[in-house]
Amino acid sequence: MALTTIDDYTVMYSANQFPPRIFLQAKNKFIGQLIFMPDNTPLPPDKVVSGQVNLYYHLENFPHALDLLETDTKVSLLFNGSGPGFENGLLTASENVGDDEVKQMLAQSSKA
Repeated sequence: MALTTIDDYTVMYSANQFPPRIFLQAKNKFIGQLIFMPDNTPLPPDKVVSGQVNLYYHLENFPHALDLLETDTKVSLLFNGSGPGFENGLLTASENVGDDEVKQMLAQSSKA
């Protein structure tokens, strides 16, 4: 499981055919992007392209993701893998958490 603290981000709200994106950075390197597709459409599977994670969300989630990045002091990119059964996303925490703690949080949330 890869958990990477996000140090910075850049919003790209393109014209025409390109979906809105939020580029994520860690240690002055781009580590991935959040890609916001039209609401009520099937989302492609999350994946790694050229060493960077692509996470897909619906456009209605854009303000929520941006709010997390703007307001939370520690936000990490969580990437477990591509395809069914893998949970990926943004993870907030009041302190740095390790892989075992993340696994426990995810296990508890799946029981709820």
